[in-house]
Amino acid sequence: MSALDVEIAKNLSDVRSRIGAAARRAGREPGEITLIAVSKTFGADHVRAASQAGQRDFGENKVQEALQKIGDTADIPLRWHLIGHLQSNKARKAAAPFACIHSIDSVDLLQRIDAAAADTGANPEILVQVDLAGEDTKYGAPTDVARRVVDAALGCRAVRLAGVMLLPPWNEDQEQTRPWFARLRALREQWIAAGVPRDAMRHLSMGMSHDFEAAIEEGATMVRVGTAIFGKRTPPPAT
Repeated sequence: MSALDVEIAKNLSDVRSRIGAAARRAGREPGEITLIAVSKTFGADHVRAASQAGQRDFGENKVQEALQKIGDTADIPLRWHLIGHLQSNKARKAAAPFACIHSIDSVDLLQRIDAAAADTGANPEILVQVDLAGEDTKYGAPTDVARRVVDAALGCRAVRLAGVMLLPPWNEDQEQTRPWFARLRALREQWIAAGVPRDAMRHLSMGMSHDFEAAIEEGATMVRVGTAIFGKRTPPPAT
């Protein structure tokens, strides 16, 4: 094994142990939580190293970067998640390669993805990205718009609604982000009580390297972890 293989395997083992501990604190089974290794800015060699350590779910922010990496690792059975903002003009490219798209935040984008998926015979899962904090710098739909997206998704031809996603205000202290996770869980339960099928709301995608334990304790079923697995990202050189 290379030094990279050893390092990533150790990091993955540590993260899985922390996921298990957080799940048990919440009276949950660790198997209820899907770990998504966020490989954005890292190469296919990092993906392969994580795969050798048993990782199957990978997250990318940008469609073009993801497509390159998906092609470079096509010989490995992996599940790819699009977790970053999706521009409408990239919807056709994104519909087929991703098992799950976490960042649907408008009815228009939903309809574009559904049409593209239907055309290609794909059936990706989609999550509705909810903006609970009203941050100008982040994407996501306000609660009322998000509910309209949910209702529209229930009538789609090809995509399958599977839950909601949250990117809360950044804070190094996970106790400061915990209330946002609790609010998303409560919103999900409110929508289920109002008639949205529970299976269509089965996933809460929330929590990253610095706060995934609090997210799990508040009900996360998917956590998106990059730095704790692959290390700190090096910004691209200035051009």
